[in-house]
Amino acid sequence: MSEEEKAAYARRVKRAAQLLLVQRHRTPGVKGWELRKALGKNYMKIVKLLDSELERIGLQVKIVPEEETESLDEEARLDRARFVVTVRGRLPASDAQASGWRIDDLAALAATLAYLASRQGKAPRGEVERLLSSKLPSWRVGIVLDRFVRLGYLKEDENEVLSIGWRSRVEVDLEELAETLLTLSEEVEKPSADQGDHG
Repeated sequence: MSEEEKAAYARRVKRAAQLLLVQRHRTPGVKGWELRKALGKNYMKIVKLLDSELERIGLQVKIVPEEETESLDEEARLDRARFVVTVRGRLPASDAQASGWRIDDLAALAATLAYLASRQGKAPRGEVERLLSSKLPSWRVGIVLDRFVRLGYLKEDENEVLSIGWRSRVEVDLEELAETLLTLSEEVEKPSADQGDHG
């Protein structure tokens, strides 16, 4: 690759970083079609170069597919997907608390996301409220759910059905959450099973 080509790629990587890091909409990140328009047809190569640069400082470019695009080809799915810069790896709980999250709100979000994931991503709001009412004061449940919807962690449709929101798909590793909750439930059940053997 010539020096001129390297300089052109460097300019495009810089432009990609500007597009992804400077929030211009209510929702962070940009759509794939916006990147293609600004960076050219091979924008995914630029995104991968940017991702490798961001890795050095603990960040990554995450591609969040739009729902119900499975029937489309790869290019169309990428055009509709949202590209967002996020933290690479796991954020310590202390950082989440420092950003204004209460620990019981984090637990409520985890429980809600796990419940929705177990129900193919959707459930009536009333079911989720009953679930959370067993752990939170009932007066807080509606407030917490409304906050999750407002922040994009949950979506609520006109029929009061909750589903996993764009922000959860960006910031939460849903598979890891499910595995962690499964491991915790197995650990909680194990001592009682052991006690039953001794009794």
